Amino acid sequence: MHDGEAELDAGLVGRLVATQFPDLAGLPVSEVRSTGTVNAIYQLGEQFYARLPLVPRFVRALEREWRWLPELAPRLSLRIPEPVGLGQPAAGYPSIWAVYRWLDGCPYSDQLVDDERHAARDLARFVTELRRIPPAADAPAAGRRPLAELDADTRTSIAAAADVIDARAAVAAWEHARQAPAWDGQPRWIHSDLLRPNLLVAAGRLRAVIDFGSVGVGDPATDVIPAWAVFGPAGRRAFRAALDVDEATWARARGIALHQAAALVPYYAVSNPAFAELGRRTVAEVVADLRAD
Repeated sequence: MHDGEAELDAGLVGRLVATQFPDLAGLPVSEVRSTGTVNAIYQLGEQFYARLPLVPRFVRALEREWRWLPELAPRLSLRIPEPVGLGQPAAGYPSIWAVYRWLDGCPYSDQLVDDERHAARDLARFVTELRRIPPAADAPAAGRRPLAELDADTRTSIAAAADVIDARAAVAAWEHARQAPAWDGQPRWIHSDLLRPNLLVAAGRLRAVIDFGSVGVGDPATDVIPAWAVFGPAGRRAFRAALDVDEATWARARGIALHQAAALVPYYAVSNPAFAELGRRTVAEVVADLRAD
């Protein structure tokens, strides 16, 4: 998916684990297939997994996650990754990597949830809990640049995806979002990447949120994007009601969701088509939602 990706396989991961975490040596190692674009994931036995950044520039996200997960976890109702150990470069692998405790569940899909309205309310509760945590003095900035600064990139992405999305409607939705009032600058903790692959479902309910590599403080509208990136109309209404989202934040969030989704479609069309399809779906939800309004 990216230039310069590390060459990884179960054998290499097994050697890394055996030399740096002797207590886990000998556990079966198996690759976890996913739509993830930042880390390779390998399950270690039944209780652990390893995450290894695909390229060096993604190491910073792992370091951010490692720093903040233990502080955030006690204040959140959904499960989040639990760090076990931090690995060092070795055996031909050039970056730090990490071991976590295994989380049961599968990435969010319509077929796995019993009621998306329940899932939406559970996720809204998580977002609310995260926002209520006082921003630490050394908390990193998170989220995207103001919509006005994303204009050229967004229009380029929409044009590049015009063969699989309604480009004219997407541009109209983008122009509408750009009219939203700018964020007032009051920082809140945000996950920043609440997409379907980062939400785990088990027994019909939302159980865990993963991938905190972009966590930090920023515009709370950023964590409203599941309204379109995860849910359909019923879940979207439940999510908005549970969060009590005002019109300005809703419009700004819709623009953030559209910007991110439009970029995914052409970038991952060949290297990660399942992820590109999630982007296409989000664009369609944004357009349909605006038309309904």
